[in-house]
Amino acid sequence: MKISKVLVSTLIISAIALCAASISSTEASSAAVLVARTSDAGGVRVVVTPKPVGPNATVWEFEVVMDTHIEPLSADPAQAAVLVDDNGRRYIPLAWQGDPPGGHHRKGTLRFPLPAGKPKAVELQITGVGGPGERMFRWELN
Repeated sequence: MKISKVLVSTLIISAIALCAASISSTEASSAAVLVARTSDAGGVRVVVTPKPVGPNATVWEFEVVMDTHIEPLSADPAQAAVLVDDNGRRYIPLAWQGDPPGGHHRKGTLRFPLPAGKPKAVELQITGVGGPGERMFRWELN
């Protein structure tokens, strides 16, 4: 049985495409999916969800949702938050992209520089939201 050159070329191209798709799928799935953490204190609920970090990322984003029925949410998350890795290194936010101060419901994204090295854990600390205390949201990393 004779196989045509066109068929062989098509099979080789298909095999290369499948390998490339498999590699990019593996890279995408290797970014850990971290679950949301919630803090209820002082009449304010804060929910923080880390977004997945891609292989070429330089920043790490955390979605922050704040809800209250007590007093307006006036704290500036970019000044109230710090990210701390398991080596004690502290990272200040690059930016807050979200709702402005005021109101009873705020949502946005805190952007931090990617922690140095590969920390085993990180903790997002937020102060001054619903009282003077500190809220801590911790994640163990792979």
